[in-house]
Amino acid sequence: MSRGKKILIAALGVAVVGALVLVNVKFDRKKKVTVQTEKIAMHRLKSVVTASGKIKPKKQVNISAITFGRVTRLAVAEGDIVRQGQFLLEIDPAPLAEQVSALKASIAAARAALAQSSASLVQSRQDMNRLIELKKHDLATDQDVERARTQVQVTTAQEESAHKEIDRLEANLRSASHQLSQVTFTAPLSGLITVMNIEEGENVITGTMNNPGTVLMTIADLSEIEAEIDVDETDVVGIRIGQPATVTIDAFPEKKFKAEVVKIGNSAVTGSAVNPTEQTTNFRVTLALREPVPGIKPALSCSASITTATRESTLAVPIQALTIRTLPAPGESPGDGKRKQPAAKPASNPPPPAAASKPSTDEETDETRKEREKEGVFLVKDGVARFVPVKTGISGERFFEVLEGLKEGDEVVTGTYQAIRDLKDGDPVKIDNTPKKTESSETKQG
Repeated sequence: MSRGKKILIAALGVAVVGALVLVNVKFDRKKKVTVQTEKIAMHRLKSVVTASGKIKPKKQVNISAITFGRVTRLAVAEGDIVRQGQFLLEIDPAPLAEQVSALKASIAAARAALAQSSASLVQSRQDMNRLIELKKHDLATDQDVERARTQVQVTTAQEESAHKEIDRLEANLRSASHQLSQVTFTAPLSGLITVMNIEEGENVITGTMNNPGTVLMTIADLSEIEAEIDVDETDVVGIRIGQPATVTIDAFPEKKFKAEVVKIGNSAVTGSAVNPTEQTTNFRVTLALREPVPGIKPALSCSASITTATRESTLAVPIQALTIRTLPAPGESPGDGKRKQPAAKPASNPPPPAAASKPSTDEETDETRKEREKEGVFLVKDGVARFVPVKTGISGERFFEVLEGLKEGDEVVTGTYQAIRDLKDGDPVKIDNTPKKTESSETKQG
């Protein structure tokens, strides 16, 4: 072989190697993204709203004093179980009893005065009739008759005044008797005495406009228990009366109690039942426990899960597969849309300054840009990821219900999180569904 041919062959070899290098560089630029996928299938979904709160009895009564006085008898203590009508305590009845006795005596005197007024009225009427007869025989003057008539009117008014005085005193007697009856306290319902704020011999005060009266004790009927929870404003719209729920009481963590929604607040509450200083917009929801809770006490902390919707068999997509992308503007190709990602590099050949400063007649606003933002998934077709907008329904623990956009058997990208975040419409992908080792398992193995 001549020297020239050897040089030609060597040159061709160098050219081939250079071409292979260029091809490899282009291939690396189009390197496939390794992703995890899952096929769309039918699932049973249950949408659940969770919140925390406090346990309280359905019926609870605060017993307060309506009269001043000293507690002379106290028959119960905190923690006692009482029956409806059972004697609880008594405030010193002596001052009110004396007032009742005085009013009764005043009424007796008023009745005697009434009798005297009635007798005077009868006498004055007789005198007037007698003078009228004498006047017919000219034995009495007109002045005598007029004086008799006036006396009748006076005694009539005195009798009416005596009647009104008796009515006034009897009203005072009823009020005093009622106050006297209030010094003796009996249980308004059967239940447990959960709070006792008074001891025998202490004085109690009544409430005023700006000063609440002494709460002597609290009786709670623990046969019917409720849970008051504070639900976030974004979740309360899906809650309805009668929806089933489960309640977990912190003091009894091993058991879940069946419950039902019985009341939904219409106004926001300040803070929460657990943390009153928390500045969030919550609504108070009341759940009735439908099974007894042995050893329950009011104000125990609890958490509740309310089932707001169920689907026995519905098309569902994994939650982690959902993402948000901005669709291309009208007249813009999907490739152009991809280049508008924040991580895109600036163009190597920027337009001239004059062209760059020229305003666009079709300039996009924030509103139109937000309208192009759609929730969807990346569908794998022929080794390429395609973004597909979807419409979702209720959410379960791991899946969203699919209403539009997908069909059973479609393969969607579910991981990794980094891959989904950076993935663009049209990117080539490589599927790797090999189970990944968790950090905990690796630690155990190590």
